[in-house]
Amino acid sequence: MKTTGLITRRRALITGLGAAGGFLLARPPKDLPPTYGNLLRMGDTLTYAAHRTFLPTHALVKEYREQDITSFPATGTTNPGTNDKNPLAETWRRLQAGSFADWRLTVEGRVNKPRAFSLDDLKRLPAKTQITRHTCEEGWTAIGQWTGVPLSLVLDAAGLQPDARFVMFYSYDDWADSLDLLDALHPQTLLAYAMNGRDLPVPHGAPVRLRVERQMGYKSMKYLHKIVVTNEFDDGGDKGNIQNGWSWYTGI
Repeated sequence: MKTTGLITRRRALITGLGAAGGFLLARPPKDLPPTYGNLLRMGDTLTYAAHRTFLPTHALVKEYREQDITSFPATGTTNPGTNDKNPLAETWRRLQAGSFADWRLTVEGRVNKPRAFSLDDLKRLPAKTQITRHTCEEGWTAIGQWTGVPLSLVLDAAGLQPDARFVMFYSYDDWADSLDLLDALHPQTLLAYAMNGRDLPVPHGAPVRLRVERQMGYKSMKYLHKIVVTNEFDDGGDKGNIQNGWSWYTGI
């Protein structure tokens, strides 16, 4: 009986994998992640294709009440100014010393009007406040309140070109990551400059961090420095997630 049960489980596994494979092969290329075809990223591909197929385009994550806000650790944070191997450390220390008055977020690439936004510029755009759950890859969760400008408004101000496909983000702690346009233009994707009703603290990514509520926490990049809109996928090289053992798409 044990042998029969084992065979049954094997058949179920093979059937499930076959169905998943057929599902992925049936997807048009535009509905598959740019990491499609990499055997080590098969799980990412399945998650991406399933989310894009079964969820509404702008499905919202749950938003909470103020009384639901919890303690929120800044796990894994490295202050960009404390790492002398970081080529941007000195620049970031100078910006922090000046209370980020000279900080600028440049938006360039496949846009009609490249821009450089100051913190005040971002705060003059329509703001959005949301209370959401942060899910960390280390297994913990926390609920926090974020205030900022929807990334879509900043991209609209720069004017996306018709062939735009990805949005690259670069940070002052010398990291690079990207989103496809669906997540970049999602109404809950923010450039956040405040947390829990106060200016964003340094451990949480001051002066401005990304909030990508439909993906795992590490996609919400801190210490934003530059945004580049592209028409081709860029994995960020040795400064990006993939070459450092992390998934590019981490939808939840």
